[in-house]
Amino acid sequence: MLLPFLALASLLIFSPTTIATTSSEIKNSTHEIFNVKESIAQLDTKPQTPFENQEEFHVDNEIEQENGNWKLKLKLKLIHRDKLQIPHFPYNNNKVFEGRMNRDLKRVSSIIRRIENGGVNYRVEEFGSDLISGMDQGSGEYFVRIGVGSPAKNQYMVLDSGSDIVWVQCQPCTQCYHQSDPVFDPSLSVSFTGVPCGSSICDRVENSGCHSGRCKYQVMYGDGSYTKGTMAIETLTFGHTVVKNVAIGCGHSNSGMFTAAAGLLGLGGGSMSLVGQLGGQTGGAFSYCLVSRGTDSTGSLEFGRGVLPVGAAWVPLIRNPLTSSFYYIGLSGLGVGGVRVPISEDLFKITELGDGGVVMDTGTAVTRLPSEAYVAFRDAFIAETASLPRAPAVSIFDTCYDLDGFVTVRVPTVSFFLSGGQILTLPARNFLIPVNDKGTFCFAFAPSPSKLSIIGNIQQEGIQISFDGANGFVGFGPNIC
Repeated sequence: MLLPFLALASLLIFSPTTIATTSSEIKNSTHEIFNVKESIAQLDTKPQTPFENQEEFHVDNEIEQENGNWKLKLKLKLIHRDKLQIPHFPYNNNKVFEGRMNRDLKRVSSIIRRIENGGVNYRVEEFGSDLISGMDQGSGEYFVRIGVGSPAKNQYMVLDSGSDIVWVQCQPCTQCYHQSDPVFDPSLSVSFTGVPCGSSICDRVENSGCHSGRCKYQVMYGDGSYTKGTMAIETLTFGHTVVKNVAIGCGHSNSGMFTAAAGLLGLGGGSMSLVGQLGGQTGGAFSYCLVSRGTDSTGSLEFGRGVLPVGAAWVPLIRNPLTSSFYYIGLSGLGVGGVRVPISEDLFKITELGDGGVVMDTGTAVTRLPSEAYVAFRDAFIAETASLPRAPAVSIFDTCYDLDGFVTVRVPTVSFFLSGGQILTLPARNFLIPVNDKGTFCFAFAPSPSKLSIIGNIQQEGIQISFDGANGFVGFGPNIC
């Protein structure tokens, strides 16, 4: 098969910047002082206008030589979909929360269905029929901006750590949803090459088919969105770095709630994701920092072994033989107020049948825990917050508080006990979130409908998370964003 190739270009030198912790929380080992007023005010943060070009959406890139081989190192800005102001998509703060929770329910259900199916996607009898099937994973929460084709056409792409395909909407469109940029036209790209049915690339595409000698693909996501079209080899541009020979899906029939993105940038553990295709050129390494809600800052997405931080808390990645797409980690327990909650570690382990385990996912918003673990965890939190006025349940959250009129409140710390003895203590804004502008805050965890646990992006926000695929580790920190 063709491997992605790096074309050298003029590059800038980048030094990572560490952003100091905000004044929202003052911590000790058991409790925090949480700034309620500031959190509510952040709900009024206005969406950002679209970036017109990559120069505004990338931070820096460099290509370095190691043992005679060129290694890629690049960094892109990352923005949450709720903070992107797009024409034809009017911003309504009152609907943002509801939409996010609806997407989340579908995302979680679809992840569970896929894993229970043994990591194999359903096939339809005739490729391209109206009964779309394939990877059920949701439409994502965070965006990056890259160039597609030669010359490069700038496009917003949804970031998805649980997907093993890169795809973009393509002309001619038999059905396309509205996106912020013109739909990519492969006839105008000199680097676009179709993939024949008999190629090794087509063999590795899940739910692939063949039509007129061209490799076909189709994917369905958990919210009902879908894409189907032909596979191609194309050039992608990240800032000043050109990556050639990337296998992408060219979607001619697409529908769903992608909120103006042109397509999806899959970062899963499979061979057809961008991480898998770059292979040795990035050493299987990437890192992201999801920007905290209600801030004007952007997060980051980085590739290359040079981006792996010193001082992170490293935890082994765990392999589930049923699926290579998702990143599993070891979780041994949970803590509230500096005290470990009495929960069996077995509730977080992958069984011999591939059930259970703990997945890190950028597309899921709210962390899900097996019901038995969730109830014990929630009850421990309720016991430590007995002095706070309660509010009725909201959406998927059954533990909410009426903090209207409060400036600050004292809340217990919440911690993940990771395998190997590492303890990750979350800032309060990552587990007590405003659900409206009237002072209602909810405990941002929910019970899982299965044995599977999912660490969602609300709990990941503001923390640098790094994946060392070559050595099988995921790192937390030490930088924040």
